[in-house]
Amino acid sequence: MAHCLMVQGCTSDAGKSTLVAGLCRVLQRRGLSVAPFKPQNMALNSAVTADGGEIGRAQALQAQAAKVPLSVHMNPVLLKPNSDTGAQVILQGHSIGNLNAMDYHAYKPKAAQAVFNSFQILSERYPNIIVEGAGSPAEINLREGDIANMGFAEAIDCPVILIADIDKGGVFAHIVGTLECLSASERNRIQGFVINRFRGDIKLLQDGLDWLEAKTGKPVLGVLPYLHGLHLDAEDAVSFNHKGTETQSSNVIKIISPLLPHISNHTDLDPLIHHPQVEFQWVKHNESIPAADLVILPGSKSVMSDLAWLKSQGWKDYLQKHLRYGGKLIGICGGLQMLGEKLLDPHKIESQTTEIAGLALMPYHTVYGEKKQLKNRTGRVLLDDSGAAMQGYEIHQGSTDFGSLTPAIRFDNNETDGAISADNQLFVTYCHGLFDQPLALQALLNWAGLSKSEAFDLNINREKQIERLADCCEQHLAINKILEFMA
Repeated sequence: MAHCLMVQGCTSDAGKSTLVAGLCRVLQRRGLSVAPFKPQNMALNSAVTADGGEIGRAQALQAQAAKVPLSVHMNPVLLKPNSDTGAQVILQGHSIGNLNAMDYHAYKPKAAQAVFNSFQILSERYPNIIVEGAGSPAEINLREGDIANMGFAEAIDCPVILIADIDKGGVFAHIVGTLECLSASERNRIQGFVINRFRGDIKLLQDGLDWLEAKTGKPVLGVLPYLHGLHLDAEDAVSFNHKGTETQSSNVIKIISPLLPHISNHTDLDPLIHHPQVEFQWVKHNESIPAADLVILPGSKSVMSDLAWLKSQGWKDYLQKHLRYGGKLIGICGGLQMLGEKLLDPHKIESQTTEIAGLALMPYHTVYGEKKQLKNRTGRVLLDDSGAAMQGYEIHQGSTDFGSLTPAIRFDNNETDGAISADNQLFVTYCHGLFDQPLALQALLNWAGLSKSEAFDLNINREKQIERLADCCEQHLAINKILEFMA
């Protein structure tokens, strides 16, 4: 078996994904072949592997940090919630259907087989693996049949480090309380602690660190500072810490997007959020909808439900007025489907409703089929004669007949996708990652009304952020000690 180390957290959003990405880059810098692994992930942000499978976006970022290609075995179980009690289950990259919480609990033995099979395959390819837990190991109600945290670590005899977020407060209670909820063998498995997002003078924290080490008999392996302006692909939750309102140019464009209840792949909009000439705003539940140059309807894991929410929030009337006054509108994946005349679900894939009226702003309809589309795509955006290069991926259940509408994108294999409205105000596509390539981003912003848009490359920016994160880990963590745990 590969040398491995597991990062578990006292809470969700403690920094597990970020620490795994940082450690992957640190090991890669030292010439070590390393891969990330997350047994079970619950997230609506995902990526498509080269062989047409689906994994969590956090693992895609971690693979980039490790400088290795994506594999479905890096995240063998991906749960994509489509309600408060149910989720689509992705097993080794492909959907096995929708299960409610109790049905998934009964399905866990099969999920466990996939987890250990994928870990074995990954171990044969990479001598070092950094494993990420999910949520917290202290969730007593989820311990039976656990494959996400200590259940996995115990099964493969993997050492664990525990990360806690001091920025939220109560960090020592989080750590000690987590240990109290574990069995003796699980507590022994934890090699030490990492405290994340610390602000201030470390000297003021030292008494607490000394107390923690004396109380638990385990070392503090480092205190990571709060890294202001660290922008990496989110595992799931939308961050409001950087709304992109502080632009550095007088030539700006205002872009808004509804924060759908079941929004998926919201990382599509990251290049806009961080672009120096974009003033971006998420519009949340019951918020008034401001005027904008461009509106983007993002992807959704529950399109029919989110469409009903849009209508209840006044978006249908707003969009009609927005277009009357010359505004531009982009629909991506689920957003594309909502903009059509109707959505048909004869197999009840989305819900028990077989037909629902769309926003009727584009002359097409969508039919949901049983087969999910998973494809990586390269091509050109057809907004002008230059045909700016784009690169993205498709993850969707429905299919849409665009008829004689002008295509939005032509792929390198000569297939087309999406549509541009006859009045040139709407642009719709199934491709996630639409804004990731700098030329496509520039072309779309120019189309939306931004004159002389500056070049912005999210991929270069992401790489700089990974390097910054790795530098921080090297400076503030006992890296050699952590590597000893993996020996």
